[in-house]
Amino acid sequence: MRVPFGDNILKFGGRLRPIDWLSVVEKLLLGVLALQGAWLVWALLTPVGSFGPWEGRQAQFPSLAERQSLFSGFDPFYRSGQPQTSSGVVTSLALTVYGIRLNEGSGLGSAIVAGPDGVQNSFAVGEEIMPGVKLKAVAFDHITIDRGGAEEQVFLDQSQPAPTAAPDGGTFAGSPPPTPQGIDNPTADSLKRDVGFTPRMKNGRVTGLILTARGPGFQNAGFQPGDIVTQIDGQPVGSVGDLQALQGKMMPGARISLTVERGAAVSSVNLTLQGQ
Repeated sequence: MRVPFGDNILKFGGRLRPIDWLSVVEKLLLGVLALQGAWLVWALLTPVGSFGPWEGRQAQFPSLAERQSLFSGFDPFYRSGQPQTSSGVVTSLALTVYGIRLNEGSGLGSAIVAGPDGVQNSFAVGEEIMPGVKLKAVAFDHITIDRGGAEEQVFLDQSQPAPTAAPDGGTFAGSPPPTPQGIDNPTADSLKRDVGFTPRMKNGRVTGLILTARGPGFQNAGFQPGDIVTQIDGQPVGSVGDLQALQGKMMPGARISLTVERGAAVSSVNLTLQGQ
């Protein structure tokens, strides 16, 4: 009996030989692991590749001279622009600076300035001190004014020695030493006759009462030219009605406590009004 040619290829002893798939998968996995191991050894033995060293760039620190040159070119506290430099011209105007309040965070502030008449007033940066003269900037020992577009300086009045700091603070630089108050008790009539009261306005509101001398009773009561009353019996002055209330208290035997701005200092004036 003849056997077909194809049976000799597909059959062995008349039966098909089974394929061991588990062995095939195991050999494939071993091959992949061997390839990964070869790649790992190659990466460890060859750290420099096509993208440069694997360690990365090291930090470089400039020398001391280079750092000084770098930081001298700008001021980190004025990143929006260079600080303004004044012209250094001292004004010829009859202005006297008695106190300065400086806000170094915002660069703004205010100053107590007396004009040619000797009357002291508080001015914020940007306000007009006198016609054609505005307060442009303040520093710790001087102010800069804008006089018709030209910058001029007025330095803090240091003709009097600095006062001893009070326990509760409340004094400004350059404030004169406090003087004893209430040496002579004035009468109610002399106080009304010899003391003038003018409201101090700021931003459309009353912030104090400016005192002016009209007679000897002004100094007898312990006042000085340019004094500004900010509180009456502990209550802040905030309207014209406070002036009327103060005038109503000026009666024989009355006791009035006033808080007064005097230059750059804050003082208390206690009055005990006498009769005729």
